[in-house]
Amino acid sequence: MGHLDELESRSVHILREAYANFKNLGMLWSMGKDSTVLLWLARKAFFGHVPFPLVHIDTHFKIPEMIQYRDELVREMRLTMVVGSNFEALEQKNTFPDGAVDRLTCCGLLKTQALTQTLNGKGKRLRYNHDTHTYEEEINPQAFTGVIVGARADEEGSRSKERYFSARDRQNEWNIADQPPEFWNQYKTDFAPGTNVRIHPLLDWTELNIWEYIKRENIPTVSLYYNQGNGRRYRSLGCYPCTVPVESEAANVDEIIAELKVGKFANIAERSGRAQDKEDGGGLEALRREGYM
Repeated sequence: MGHLDELESRSVHILREAYANFKNLGMLWSMGKDSTVLLWLARKAFFGHVPFPLVHIDTHFKIPEMIQYRDELVREMRLTMVVGSNFEALEQKNTFPDGAVDRLTCCGLLKTQALTQTLNGKGKRLRYNHDTHTYEEEINPQAFTGVIVGARADEEGSRSKERYFSARDRQNEWNIADQPPEFWNQYKTDFAPGTNVRIHPLLDWTELNIWEYIKRENIPTVSLYYNQGNGRRYRSLGCYPCTVPVESEAANVDEIIAELKVGKFANIAERSGRAQDKEDGGGLEALRREGYM
């Protein structure tokens, strides 16, 4: 069995463990490469069907191609899609692009608070209707007890401190010092009532593994990851006012893999183009303690 097969097998096992142990389960999908690989793995784990809703936290400042890509796959794969947003902050224009707050405060409002409200069922949620091809407000949305996330340990410092099954409290906050031990394939899935659990099937994957798997499985991604002829491409996707592309000539998956193998970005963080990371001291730990993805 090759290394990609081993990673795939472990991730599929974790997905099935999550589905077996959490009644109200969802999976975050940002339309980025990692969460799209996670979507592919979920389809493999459940024989072409994804038996839980995908959840997208829409800041309304995503690059338009990402939203187009989301809706195309939702229609093609007949996925259950739930979209959550901090509608109050958006309506009041209490955002960084509108000049009202700094980047980290904006992330706290449009990502952390929106995520918390969406997961606990107290915020307004939209669900895709496959009959009308529109997003409609959910009536009496239920809280998610577990949410699957495409975080990788190598992607950013605070994520290396995660477990496969990681608890958040009732306020969706993360206590890094209170993490359950995990030995081999034995995972803690029994948590106190009111706990929201993050599940991380991609924790052991690297950026190179992700692209190798995308190649092997022929997974469609947004074209933003590839050089369009201007010598730049996105390595990590976020909101367009706060994300910039990197210098790269890679125009396809093979060329991205080649770049990673020769260590082109060896000393450059994967999220180096995400401005909010720089303002958080080069990492995401402060935001993630409060419930950020």
